[in-house]
Amino acid sequence: MCSLSGVVHIGIDLALAGGIAAMASNVLLVVLDSVRARNVSIGDSTNDTTPFCSAFAERATTYAQARSPGAKSLTSHTSIFTGLDVEQHNITSADDRLAPGYSVFEHLREEGYSTGVFSENTWVTDVEVGLKDGFDTVEGPRNIPFPDAADPKSFVAEAGRGQYVEYLTASLGGSKPVRSILNGLATKLAWDYPWLLPDSLQASTAADVYTDLFLEWEREQSGPWAACINLMDAHIPYEPTPEFDRWGGPDAREIQTELKDMKWGFLGGQEPWWKRRALEGLYDGAIAQMDAQLRRLVETLDERDVLEDTLVVITSDHGEGFGEPSEIRDVRVAEHSLAIDDVVTHVPLLVKYPGQTEGETVTEPATLTRFPDVARTVTEGEAEPEPGSFVPEGPVRVSTVGLKDVLKVRVADYIDDFEPFTATGRAVLRVEDGDVVKDITWRDRARRIVVRDAQTSYRVDAPESEIRSRVEAAFEDVTDAGVRTGGAGVEGTSDATRKRLEDLGYA
Repeated sequence: MCSLSGVVHIGIDLALAGGIAAMASNVLLVVLDSVRARNVSIGDSTNDTTPFCSAFAERATTYAQARSPGAKSLTSHTSIFTGLDVEQHNITSADDRLAPGYSVFEHLREEGYSTGVFSENTWVTDVEVGLKDGFDTVEGPRNIPFPDAADPKSFVAEAGRGQYVEYLTASLGGSKPVRSILNGLATKLAWDYPWLLPDSLQASTAADVYTDLFLEWEREQSGPWAACINLMDAHIPYEPTPEFDRWGGPDAREIQTELKDMKWGFLGGQEPWWKRRALEGLYDGAIAQMDAQLRRLVETLDERDVLEDTLVVITSDHGEGFGEPSEIRDVRVAEHSLAIDDVVTHVPLLVKYPGQTEGETVTEPATLTRFPDVARTVTEGEAEPEPGSFVPEGPVRVSTVGLKDVLKVRVADYIDDFEPFTATGRAVLRVEDGDVVKDITWRDRARRIVVRDAQTSYRVDAPESEIRSRVEAAFEDVTDAGVRTGGAGVEGTSDATRKRLEDLGYA
């Protein structure tokens, strides 16, 4: 009997073989990290956070009921790259690594595509979990004091680490020698002694930086390319520039600055929930900031006559909680990582297929695990993929994993009872009598939710035995695909990476 891992290999290999030359469409995956569907304009957000996405939807396909496969970056990105459910790949921490050959970007590279990833998300550009392995070009965190001067990270990518004299020579020969040297010093400290740096040099890198990096890279391409851009503006901390800080303001910024922890302090009762809710205005501003860069990105590709032949997928790996009651656990939802609730797993999904000129809206439940198959269809040369290509044949499945032991140590200062934050949660979505129905199980509990849209959902009565039976049936064929190998773990990363993971709440 053929294993699932073998099927994944064979399916992608056969699909890609010979297809690149036929159409040579480009593939662009844009992940708006931590953005939930209810806070974007195409999800009927109260604040007009994504005017460009709304305009782009007039010539793209909007999936109104899309779900992330998991609730945190690592699990969801692995599913997006491989097409496997979380409980199939089981890549859930830095102790795990995706085996070579399973990422769609690896296969596209093997078929002649140039590949690149652009993000400060450590999971996809730095930590050795296998996600960056499919990319020729990897542009990671770029937190330097003077962005207009020489960037030591770019220098290292070309010359290798340890070339200090060479970097000094290049800096002295540049237009901003002092700033370039200070950038080098700050980067050296970030790599080796991150605790010595002020927080201002460890803050998030805004979306415009990665938009610039991608557009510079794309201009140099002479053949087909496939890229992933992950923008982190809406991940904690929320730091929109004044231009986009329309709904937060100085009071919200002061609250954020004073918080020692943006998640566990609320879950442990040390902070009142109104403070978490107060940060949502800053979060919306950060989403608007990314939307502006999406406009620049798409319009530039259009000006370069590239957009027409490019599959553009705009989505998110998960959402954020701002104190909403959980659908199944006796807690509220703060941030992400553990929750199975729709505030975290209901994400925006906007897809422009090559050649598409008219907008479409798909209301059936969709899943991001369909991305590799959609990319395959496009690169095979099929000019008009089905508008519902992100809708699976069966139900949409979502899994969230419980708190790992290493994180239990970190959060023990905030909570005493770990039970609400452990055990795997499962959700299954399907259409029943015209409604999108979500069945959830966690521990010995089972719930049924009807989801009208990104803003409206409600619980309905149903026998727990029936709910549990439907979830178990949907997951019956979900088994370990054998794609996980041992990772280096958090201790195997640099001090700077560990610090970044801690800042993101992951380690």
